[in-house]
Amino acid sequence: MSEFENGGEQAGFRVKLWRGERMCLIGLDVKSPEPDLVGFAIECKSPGAGQTFQPLRNRLAFSYDRPATEAVTGYRNFPPTENPFQKFRWVHFPHEPRAGKYVYRATKMHMPRDAAPVKGTAIELDISLDPVTYDGFVDIGFTRNFASSQAYVERYGAAADVIPADPDQGLAFTKKPGDVYEWLGFEAYDLIVDFLDRAVADKAIHVDAMTYDFNEPDLLARLEKLGTRLRIIMDDSSKKKDGVIAGHAATKSPESRAAARLRQTAGAGNVKRTHFHNLQHHKVLIARKNGQAVEVLAGSTNFSFRGLYIQANNVLVFKAPDVAAWFAAMFDRAFRDPESFENDALAKTWHVVHDAGTPTVHVAFSPHTSSDLALNPVRGAVDQATSSVLYAVAFLDQLSSGPTKQAFDRVMHRPVFSYGISDKAGQLEVRKPDGSTGLVDFAYLAANAPQPFKREWSGGKGINIHHKFVVTDFSLLTAKVFTGSSNLSPSGEKNNGDHLLMIADRKIATGYALEALRVFDHLHFRSRMKDAQKKNKTEATKALTLKKPRAISGEPAWFEEYYVAGSQRARDRELFSR
Repeated sequence: MSEFENGGEQAGFRVKLWRGERMCLIGLDVKSPEPDLVGFAIECKSPGAGQTFQPLRNRLAFSYDRPATEAVTGYRNFPPTENPFQKFRWVHFPHEPRAGKYVYRATKMHMPRDAAPVKGTAIELDISLDPVTYDGFVDIGFTRNFASSQAYVERYGAAADVIPADPDQGLAFTKKPGDVYEWLGFEAYDLIVDFLDRAVADKAIHVDAMTYDFNEPDLLARLEKLGTRLRIIMDDSSKKKDGVIAGHAATKSPESRAAARLRQTAGAGNVKRTHFHNLQHHKVLIARKNGQAVEVLAGSTNFSFRGLYIQANNVLVFKAPDVAAWFAAMFDRAFRDPESFENDALAKTWHVVHDAGTPTVHVAFSPHTSSDLALNPVRGAVDQATSSVLYAVAFLDQLSSGPTKQAFDRVMHRPVFSYGISDKAGQLEVRKPDGSTGLVDFAYLAANAPQPFKREWSGGKGINIHHKFVVTDFSLLTAKVFTGSSNLSPSGEKNNGDHLLMIADRKIATGYALEALRVFDHLHFRSRMKDAQKKNKTEATKALTLKKPRAISGEPAWFEEYYVAGSQRARDRELFSR
C-alpha cells in the first residue's frame, strides 16, 4: 500500500484507511452481511499514546434509560462496542493531530438476540497522518467550517460573537481570547499565519499579495510589519446601493481602510487597487528572495473573518520555485496593467510544472478572452471519470450554463459515484435517478433540532460553502483535482482576476475527496431534517436511535439499502473500501 492508503481483508470483511488533511477515512465493507450485523466498532491508537486503543464514540444508541433530552447531551457518549456505527465509512478527526502512525481497529458487531452486541471479525491497520502533504513541495489545509456544528456547540456553546455582525467593522473588531480562531480556521489558518510570520521574520523576503475580501485585523497587522517589503493588489469592485457606492471600493469598507493603512507602511506605490473587468478575486501570497519567487500561497480562502472562521475553504502552499514563478509573473503583469491582462500570453494557455518526484501542476490565470480555456478541461475530466466525481463549488446555484454546469448535470445520470456541495442547490439536479441525494446545500440545526442534537449557530449572514474544487477518480491513477480561487463559471473566467490549478496526483486528490465527504456528510443530515420538517414536524424532532436486526425489530436492517445493485449507496460502500 502507499503512504496515504492501507487496506486489509479477512473472512469477507474489508477495511480501508485513507489519509486526509489531519483526518482519516475508514472505509468498511462486508461481502455477505449476516442478518444480525448491527454495525462496526472503530478504535484508534494514536502516536505516542502507548498501546491502548481508544474508541471512536457514537452520539446515538439503540435505546436510552431516561428521556433523550437527559440521556444524550450531543456529546459522543456511547462506546461503539455497545452502540456501533451503522455506516460503511467514518471520518476520524484526531483531537490533537500528531505526526506518525495511527493504528485503527475495526470490528464487526452482531446482535444474535435482543441484548448487548457481540464482537465478530476484527482488522487492525495503520496509516501515517503526518500533517504536511508533500514535504518541501506542497502543503494543503482546510478550514474547519464547523461554526454550525455539534462540535462547536460542545466546545464553545452557541456563541455568535466571535465574528463581527457587520463585516465592515472587521478591522476594528476585538477578537475573543482563547483558541476559537485557531480551531475554526484549522490548518488553513495555520498555513496563512505561518507564511506571513516567516516572511516578517526573514528580512530578505519580500511579499506580493492579492486580496479580495479583507477584514481580518491580525493578518493586516502582519502585512504592516513587512513595511516596504510588501506589494499588494486589493480588489476595488463596487456596486450602488440607494445611490451610494458600496462594496470594496467604498471609502469606509475594510478593504479601503486596509489599503490606506498599507500605503502608510508599504508606500503608496506598493499598493494597487483594481477589479480587472469585474473582481480582483485572487487570494494569493508570493514570497520572493533575492528577487526570485520561492514560495506561493493560493486557494479559495479570503483573508477575512468569514473566509477563515466560518466558510468551508482551502489553502495550498507551494514551496516550489517553479510554481511560485508563474504566480510571480502573473502578479507583475497584473500590477503593471490589470485592464489588459486577458491579452497577455499568461492568460492564453495553461502553464505546466513537472519535476521528477513531485506531482504535476497546471495553472491557468484569468481573465481570458474565452472561458473555455479553463473550463473545458474541467468538463472533460468530469465527463471522462469512470469511478467518482466529488465537487464543492461556491455559487453553484448561480451557474446556469457553461462547461461545468453541463458536466455536473450529466454526471448525476451516469453510473459513477458522485457527490456535490453548494451553499444553495439552485438550478442543478438534486436527486440522482435512484432517488439518492447527489447534491447537498448548506443547512444548520436551529430550534427544531431532533434529539439528541443541540441547537446550533448559523454562522452569521453570508454563504458558508466557499470551496471551489472538483475531484475526479481520486482512487485511480488518472486522479485529478481542480481548485483555486475560480468559481468555475464562464462569467468569472472572462471577467475576474483568478487562478485555477489542476493537479494530477492521487494523494492530493484523496485529501480533497475526503474533504468533500466530510462537508457532504455534515450537511446531508441537516438537509434530511429540513425535508422531514416539511412533511411532518414531529418526525424531525423525535429521538434518533440505532436499528436492531430485522428478526428483532421487524423492520429492514440498517445495511440493506447499501446492497441495492447500481445504487448510490452501493457505489459508496464499494468505492471507499477498495
